[in-house]
Amino acid sequence: MAATQDGKQKENSDQNFDYMFKLLIIGNSSVGKTSFLFRYADDSFTSAFVSTVGIDFRVKTVYRNDKSIKLQIWDTAGQERYRTITTAYYRGAMGFILMYDITNEESFAAVQDWSTQIKTYSWDNAQVILVGNKCDMEEERVVSVDSGRLLAEQLGFEFFETSAKDNINIKQTFESLVDVICDKMADSLESNPAESTGTPTAKLGDGAAPLQQSECSC
Repeated sequence: MAATQDGKQKENSDQNFDYMFKLLIIGNSSVGKTSFLFRYADDSFTSAFVSTVGIDFRVKTVYRNDKSIKLQIWDTAGQERYRTITTAYYRGAMGFILMYDITNEESFAAVQDWSTQIKTYSWDNAQVILVGNKCDMEEERVVSVDSGRLLAEQLGFEFFETSAKDNINIKQTFESLVDVICDKMADSLESNPAESTGTPTAKLGDGAAPLQQSECSC
């Protein structure tokens, strides 16, 4: 009996949220997407991750303006052979973390292609943050902070450099993405009070100013 009650309590807590945001982490293979997600969701890090096969996800609840927001965060495979699978998950995503590795020029060059995929497969008002990961590996850096920031400006994205290993700007990246989605929702609700769900059916407003850009402090 107690086990049944515990199960019901867990089910109720899982459903006890005001909004649910679907977020995707995308980018080339081996840029650190899985480590990034595990650092945020579990505050853990290991260098022993193998390449993600297909797609995986974690759930985390955050709070904004007295509202609980359930984040459904999808970790996607970067390999070309999984691209058809992963792009199927773009639809309905409210936010993207588009990641490259600051020690890998190829992953940075691929950002434009990933951005095009977002525009092609996601809904029009999905929010995107460009992330240069592995900023703890400064001695191996091949992509400058300025290059990352400039590309983000050209694409209209906010920009962070991060390190899953040293836990630099991980939480800040997710918080900024959630904040800009919430701002878009608030704008949309002001223009159309009938729209009140935290899903893409509540069309977010266009033209919000980008948040202040941040960079790695290491």
